[in-house]
Amino acid sequence: MNETSLLNNIFRLRAKKIDKFATDAEAIQHKVLMNLVQTASDTEWGHKHNYSTIRGYEDFAANVAVQDYESLKGYIDRMRHGESDVLWRGACRWFAKSSGTTNDKSKFIPVTADGLKTVHYSGGRDSVSLYLRLNPASRIFSGKALILGGSHAPNYNLPNSLVGDLSAILIENIMPLVNMVRVPSKKIALLSDFEEKMDRIARTTCKNNVTNISGVPSWMMAVLKHMLDITGKKSVDEIWPNLEVFFHGGVAFTPYREQYHQLVKNPNMHYMETYNASEGFFGIQNDFSDPSMLLMIDYGVFYEFIPFEELDSPSPKAVPLWDVEVGRNYAMLISTSCGLWRYMLGDTVRFTSKDPYKFVITGRTKHFINAFGEELIVDNAEQGLAKACAATGAQVADYTAAPVYMDADARCRHQWLIEFSKQPDSIEKFAEVLDSSLQQINSDYEAKRYKDITLQALEVVVARENLFNDWLKSKGKLGGQHKVPRLSNSRDYINEMLVMNEKQ
Repeated sequence: MNETSLLNNIFRLRAKKIDKFATDAEAIQHKVLMNLVQTASDTEWGHKHNYSTIRGYEDFAANVAVQDYESLKGYIDRMRHGESDVLWRGACRWFAKSSGTTNDKSKFIPVTADGLKTVHYSGGRDSVSLYLRLNPASRIFSGKALILGGSHAPNYNLPNSLVGDLSAILIENIMPLVNMVRVPSKKIALLSDFEEKMDRIARTTCKNNVTNISGVPSWMMAVLKHMLDITGKKSVDEIWPNLEVFFHGGVAFTPYREQYHQLVKNPNMHYMETYNASEGFFGIQNDFSDPSMLLMIDYGVFYEFIPFEELDSPSPKAVPLWDVEVGRNYAMLISTSCGLWRYMLGDTVRFTSKDPYKFVITGRTKHFINAFGEELIVDNAEQGLAKACAATGAQVADYTAAPVYMDADARCRHQWLIEFSKQPDSIEKFAEVLDSSLQQINSDYEAKRYKDITLQALEVVVARENLFNDWLKSKGKLGGQHKVPRLSNSRDYINEMLVMNEKQ
């Protein structure tokens, strides 16, 4: 019996509990909500919103308005200065730093001790549980796990209080037992300079027997390619012959899939998507043949959803999980054991099943193009790019897109800035297939493209190698969980990148 078989018995019990998601979802979520409310009833937030009187979802929705970062920012800043019992019981020592808002460069998301245990680490445990169910012959524990992390820094110089990437917070607080099977060392994992960290990870971990890797696809790919460069090997299998699974999240995997197939030749290599963010851990892929993820409903997270088309209305109405509809696009709200209450996460999802609740991420509430009524979302973009790549033999490394509202000839279009890891046979054909695919996928885009009356054919600009990494580096966002904005109604991002693209 191998190491994984021995541990599999422990994880099998958890997998059986997850099976109840298909039959008891409403009861499970109601229990989560009441636990959250009761635990926070003696906090400042709980007193203000009469948590002691809440008996169910209707009371909760009536007492608490929908929140965003701006509405919670004052409370969070007080928590960062050491105040206790503000949004959640006790004091919070850890704050995950993530992409900013209109008014701030960064957001600081509280990560409480309860949240670490009931949300973030639960997600890691269940990723392994579901993987072992899918691959009972696994030898995952016979070797090491490569886990990529960011970095952290002191928080207002308060003792034992830090801010940083969520991944760095998780590594800093990880169980000692897990550290025995994880690489690289904590010292290397938490380096702030990504390029130095990438080099040291590649040079040290290539000597280990790595069986599983975890991280953001773009940054993991940078590490793996660098490791191939310094070792002179042609594939990752030559370095880690026992590598069997990549737990990935943070960005859509579609643009990277073919590149990973070239890096890892083993036909038995597995890829499992996870939905983990600074605010929580929400979903795990539980079927290799189905790209949708299982919503993890018994953590310290209560879910609500606002129909995407109602986001701009004066009073958008949220619905609990048990009232969602399959096939509809929703913005997600969360209430968590980290003190976020009816918090607008910023992501949009579409449910593919309700027994159990499974979903795909479709984009961001602010990362879409709707300059001319076309309502193009990231999910559309990913599908269109996949079809264009298949038709032209191309591989996309990174991309962003924005509208051209009116050029010198009074023409309006979408402009795509794309960095290819493998150039298409023809840029013109790639653009043509992408454009036609988007019309097939999105009826609003198709209507606006009708006879070129509102929108003309899209334009593809080829980005130089490493343009997007250079842009992130210029923003101080190289590595960690930082990512390139895919779609935007504004040209702020793309204009900066186009200037950098000309300085080759």
